[in-house]
Amino acid sequence: MIKEAFGTGATLDEAKDAALKALAAPEDADVRYDVIERPKAKVLGIFGGSPAKMRAYYEYEEDPFAKAKEYVLNILKNLGVDEAEISVEADEEEVRFSISCGDDYGSVIGRRGETLDAIQYLTRLVINRGSEEYKRVSINVGNYREKRESTLRALAHKNAAKVRKYGRNVVLEPMNPYERRIIHTTVQEIEGVTSHSVGSDSDRKVVITLEEGVKPTHGGGYNNRGRGGYNKGGNRGGYRGGNNRGGNRRYNDDAPAAPSRAPRSDSAGASLYGKIEINK
Repeated sequence: MIKEAFGTGATLDEAKDAALKALAAPEDADVRYDVIERPKAKVLGIFGGSPAKMRAYYEYEEDPFAKAKEYVLNILKNLGVDEAEISVEADEEEVRFSISCGDDYGSVIGRRGETLDAIQYLTRLVINRGSEEYKRVSINVGNYREKRESTLRALAHKNAAKVRKYGRNVVLEPMNPYERRIIHTTVQEIEGVTSHSVGSDSDRKVVITLEEGVKPTHGGGYNNRGRGGYNKGGNRGGYRGGNNRGGNRRYNDDAPAAPSRAPRSDSAGASLYGKIEINK
């Protein structure tokens, strides 16, 4: 790719300086010049004459994600964030954008991270449009994603402990696929509980339950007695189970509806987020 700029002046040197200034080339760029027009003196110092015109240019390799970066900057400007800086890192599978915007991060993140997720989704469409190789895209502001993951993991541990103690299901608030995956992955690491997703689209949420055959540690809860058994309320069924025959725990985030499980559930009342602070 070639980037060029033009400049005019009373002399070739002045035109060259003007073209170089307009080009704003990096210090390590190999800038070259072409004479477009030489200056012509006025006849008798009054009639005719024209200034010199020069072209300055250099060759460069275009960043394959430069357009996507410009796209994100344009979105930020429309959100009222004028002074934002974006760094881009990429490998064969993923492109990672990191946004630095001072104290304006709140309008970029949005309620429950919805604005940031929307920007990420649109940017993924831009990057993968017309491409044969699909790439994942992640966009972060400060350390928001890290803070969010830490908060979600703490939320999973807290509510898994409730399920393990009392035997009652806990239904979390609706989350996007990325956040549900964090909850599921965390629950998989906790003994005696499992998780699945219910609902659809933006209303899809995670349910944390006891594993099949596991008794709650607190005597006041109910116990699932396995497939075909009864819970404390007298309803037949019980859990489908979090253990497969091979002993590997798994979760299902693709099922369109909840499987047959113990019907009592407590909606998680704690905030999903806690206090999010952004490194500057």
